[in-house]
Amino acid sequence: MSTWNREATATPTSTGHSVDSVVIVSPLKPPKWSAQPISLARLADYLELTKPKIAVLALATVTFGYVLASGTTIDRAGLMHALIGITLVAVSSSVLNQLIERDTDRRMDRTRNRPMVTGRVTAIEGLVFGLATGMMGTLYLSVFVNLQTAILGVFTLLTYVALYTPMKRTSSFCTTIGAVPGALPPVLGWSAAGGSLDAGAAALFAILFFWQFPHFLAIGWLYRTQYERAGLKMLPSCWANRNLTGALAVLYALALLPVSLLPSVFDMAGSAYFAGAIVLGMGYLICAVLFMANETRSSARRLLWSSLLYLPLLLTILTWDHFQLLR
Repeated sequence: MSTWNREATATPTSTGHSVDSVVIVSPLKPPKWSAQPISLARLADYLELTKPKIAVLALATVTFGYVLASGTTIDRAGLMHALIGITLVAVSSSVLNQLIERDTDRRMDRTRNRPMVTGRVTAIEGLVFGLATGMMGTLYLSVFVNLQTAILGVFTLLTYVALYTPMKRTSSFCTTIGAVPGALPPVLGWSAAGGSLDAGAAALFAILFFWQFPHFLAIGWLYRTQYERAGLKMLPSCWANRNLTGALAVLYALALLPVSLLPSVFDMAGSAYFAGAIVLGMGYLICAVLFMANETRSSARRLLWSSLLYLPLLLTILTWDHFQLLR
């Protein structure tokens, strides 16, 4: 129904009284909608949705996986196509994760200012952005990389969004589930270079899988109060028992030591990597032991930083030693 502009006037009658009459002047025109300019703040909000720091680390491991599977000749154009497609899938995972978690994010200080929590980006915008990047990334990988990598990308996305994200509210086992998509980026890179899902890919997956646990446990301990307030079960239900989180970190750091030697066992690297993996693994283990002995913010942060140093150093040594073998 249209809205009309109505103007009332007083018209005198023969009796001397006046009556109100309505003169219809013109229909109101509907407002004109025009495209609003995209501001830098708006772009910054969308960039924040992508979790760029996490994405950079994941893409670095993709690159290592691609290089290790490439042999002596690295197809730079192929690597670029792989990074573009996998970036789009990673963006989709991050955005859809924040869409689902916007209610719990609102209860935590570290996440309460995220774009979809504050409304700077609406839920429908986030949904469209997340679905669009996921579909574009999958299609891009299918066309410009290979079908195997596209399927792995979809599996990574679904595991992270459909399994790990909702499980955070119900069980601390979510950490184990979340470690699966977290360990797949180097496998995606390996696959993108044409590598089959063989022992080499399995070794990379295993290293990333076990590396994540001390890393996540340190983060979970640092923000345990916020997670509890938000109803997220990121640590075992009896996390309040002294040293339990630290003990788990030590167990996984211990398991990582032999697992990190698998590339040497599978002839992906030689003695230099073997020695480097032991030295780095012992350093990571010592930080976990210190955290277990005295669970404090400083020891948790030390473990967290050691995890962030361990992984790129290990993969760098692995890649260097791998190319020494190929010469």
